[in-house]
Amino acid sequence: QVQLVESGGGLVQPGGSLRLSCAASGRTFSTYVVGWFRQAPGKEREFVATIGWNSGRTYYADSVKGRFTISRENAKNTVYLQMNSLKPEDTAVYYCAADRTYSTYGARYDYWGQGTQVTVSS
Repeated sequence: QVQLVESGGGLVQPGGSLRLSCAASGRTFSTYVVGWFRQAPGKEREFVATIGWNSGRTYYADSVKGRFTISRENAKNTVYLQMNSLKPEDTAVYYCAADRTYSTYGARYDYWGQGTQVTVSS
């Protein structure tokens, strides 16, 4: 079992930055793939980024490539999503998720956090 808690969301102006954190419980967290997903009002959940268990493999959605960076500190059981050059269209609830397999499909992930709101507005 893995429990995930996101934090770091908030209100930021366009062009600004935020760093989201996903803190996990469980001694085997370092063996899990972790993904970030987001869901805007009235829209379907979409993939943002994912990172392999040893940080050696990352993948990003085209919409965030070059602006967002996913990383992890297994010693702290934490995965981060650094978000730079934020745009109003990045506004959404951001969720982290964990699973044993590497995937960009949310349905493949077994464990989910409660989400953190990110609002990009002037």
